[in-house]
Amino acid sequence: MEPGTRPAIDVSGRKLGGGRLFLIAGPCVLETRELTLSIAERLAALAADRGVPLVFKASFDKANRSSARSGRGPGLGAIEWLGEVRERFGVLVLTDVHQPEQCAAAAEIVDVLQIPAFLCRQTDLLVAAARTGRAMNVKKGQFLAPWDMKNVVQKCEEAGNRNVMVTERGSSFGYGRLVVDMTGFEHLSASERPVVFDATHSVQEPGALGDRSGGDRTKVPSLARAAVATGRVDGLFFEVHPDPDRSPSDGPNMVRLDDFPGVLDGVLAVHAAVRGLP
Repeated sequence: MEPGTRPAIDVSGRKLGGGRLFLIAGPCVLETRELTLSIAERLAALAADRGVPLVFKASFDKANRSSARSGRGPGLGAIEWLGEVRERFGVLVLTDVHQPEQCAAAAEIVDVLQIPAFLCRQTDLLVAAARTGRAMNVKKGQFLAPWDMKNVVQKCEEAGNRNVMVTERGSSFGYGRLVVDMTGFEHLSASERPVVFDATHSVQEPGALGDRSGGDRTKVPSLARAAVATGRVDGLFFEVHPDPDRSPSDGPNMVRLDDFPGVLDGVLAVHAAVRGLP
């Protein structure tokens, strides 16, 4: 790769990366079809107004909840709502997969298969996702050094898939806290794949509320701006919701939808300054 250039991948015939900041955004988990379409419509308009490529994200299942009593989502059948988002608003769509047998079914609908952080070293899951031919977003485990993500990318490549993004979402710091190592973005860039920063999960406080995770959404804007300022980040990941405190999952971390335009504009201003864009 030429000095100063940024990597890019092909996602369903569209280019992500290459120096143009892209956005992965949406609610943590699918709740209802109506809410999914409502959030997607607002995000699609927001991204289009700012000329930012959007990948709409939402999970059909949250298999890594703190408590067995926590809601997990509507299940694989609800992935059809993401297909409707794709067709209605013309945006790319993404969802998590937790088991190898979910990959082929999800790939029929979505453009990007996301590997959760806790599962980033699960070879069978990585290989199954890679072999679908869909683009992949692999989140770096909270337990993993950024330079070790090269082995994760290599597994995907050896399974025949080079359209892989790698995502930083914070590292474990003692019990119940995450920290973001800003120098880690340079190591992630060594993978020569687009680097994404997950700003909302990085403010998560695992298990802080006893039977569920806490967090502090007020820290999201500054972390996102700092990450972009490193010059090594190609995409930003935000979970957003009209009323985060009523969301069944990750409410304390998510950005209120009404507040999100200001958050995004701040990030774009920093990106323009770092990249020397007009």
